[in-house]
Amino acid sequence: MNNPASDIASQILERENQEKQALALLLDRYLARNDQILVQKIEMGGSEAYIGSATLEWFARRVRYASQLPLLRQKFNPDTKNVEIDAESIEEIQQRPLDWSRQASLAQYLAARKNHKFPPVLVVINHPWVDNPKANQWDTKQRALQPAAEFTPLDKDGNVGLLDISADVTIFALDGQHRLMGVQGLMELIQTGKLPRYKKDKKPSGAVITIDDLRQEYQIEASYLQNLAKEKIGIEFISAVVTGENYEEARRRVRSIFVHVNLMAVPLSKGQLAQLDEDDGFSIVARKVAVTHPLLKDISGRNPRVNWDSATVAAKSTVLTTLQALKEMSERYLQHKFPHWKLEKKGLIPMRPEDEELEVGIKEFKLLFDNLTNLFSFQRLERGEETPELRRFSFEKGGGDGNILFRPVGQVALAQALGILVFKKKLSVKDIFDKLQKYDADGGFSGMEFPESIWYGVLYDANKKRVLVSGKDLATRLIVYLLGGVDDDMEKAEIRRAVADARTIENQAMGFNGKFVEPRKVGLPSVLV
Repeated sequence: MNNPASDIASQILERENQEKQALALLLDRYLARNDQILVQKIEMGGSEAYIGSATLEWFARRVRYASQLPLLRQKFNPDTKNVEIDAESIEEIQQRPLDWSRQASLAQYLAARKNHKFPPVLVVINHPWVDNPKANQWDTKQRALQPAAEFTPLDKDGNVGLLDISADVTIFALDGQHRLMGVQGLMELIQTGKLPRYKKDKKPSGAVITIDDLRQEYQIEASYLQNLAKEKIGIEFISAVVTGENYEEARRRVRSIFVHVNLMAVPLSKGQLAQLDEDDGFSIVARKVAVTHPLLKDISGRNPRVNWDSATVAAKSTVLTTLQALKEMSERYLQHKFPHWKLEKKGLIPMRPEDEELEVGIKEFKLLFDNLTNLFSFQRLERGEETPELRRFSFEKGGGDGNILFRPVGQVALAQALGILVFKKKLSVKDIFDKLQKYDADGGFSGMEFPESIWYGVLYDANKKRVLVSGKDLATRLIVYLLGGVDDDMEKAEIRRAVADARTIENQAMGFNGKFVEPRKVGLPSVLV
């Protein structure tokens, strides 16, 4: 005997399947057309918008840069895709100029990262009639009789439908111009096999990235790249003009959205980038050691030792260093052990190292800090002294030790020098730190503001009475020399000349005795033993 309830349920399921099949056929018919895109209508802040998606290939081909909007075309530079800023156009410019030096990195990111992801972009749909005041779509009061974005609803509430993207429709990226630049770079790489690198203003830098480069460094095949063109990116569309607006009101609305999406896109600081970077091996190592090493990690009852955001340390700050400085230390210390972590020579972006390599890098960097912790200067921290009094110059309020090890520039210079000595020169770590311990205990890293210090003029600007960041590389060479890493007499002579130049003011050099001498009479201290 048949069960009536079971029959009804079967009929309902069969009807649902038939409806789904009919809907699928209907959607296939609509979506097969190139002049329409399936979207969902949304509203925020009184403005309607339409959310959909498109292939990267379509996005690169159909979407233009916001600076090409008709209202800005008078000052538009077709080469850089930027608007030329002058007295007339300055009021119209509402976003940062395009930085073409970013294109290659963005294209490489899409090509080389298997788990790549671009957020949705915001675009404006324009129609030829919008820029023609005599068009029939404007009424006698020059107000729009219809929107520029033509939406055909498919449901009774008008929430889902088709957006007209036919050939005469123009589309401009309001938010996501650099994403557009990166996707266009990817398409150029796929189609031509190479991608030129540019400077910020789109002047060629001379370097070219090729598919062969990507294949060699990332084991990426051409077929994989071809498939990327069919991947999809989210797109939110807004209309250049909505019903009832005049041209000036529409212009003001679009400009306002343009401004606000760009103001919200605050660029990350270097410290924030170091916090978030999951691909750069040096950043990963720096973060791990920063949160686990006793010298650096947060400990209850002790002032924090690491500034996680800013790249600088104020004289009064109680932190020891910054995450940005630690990342730079990691890179400069480990670069000779892991040169493949950085691919600058080819202009390629680095891939995340294997976990086994990262573990080795973390172990080596941790060992560096184990040895640094034992130095006399850092032992003073363990005895209760605070970083400001060790960092400050003697003439500053409260006085200080003027110690280069409590300045990021000094920390980075030391790490780079030690990386050269340990991984390139293959010197003994124990011998190095035995020498550094004695040098530090004798005050070698302190009092950089005094002429007796070798760091005077190198890391200390006597005229402006402040740290000299530009002296970092010379400081590195000096440390390598002091620790016995320079054997070539010519190189020693070059270091001596560089030190003399750094201590020279108007043809007179400051000697290590605090008196002016001829530059050629400025020597170097003896190598540490």
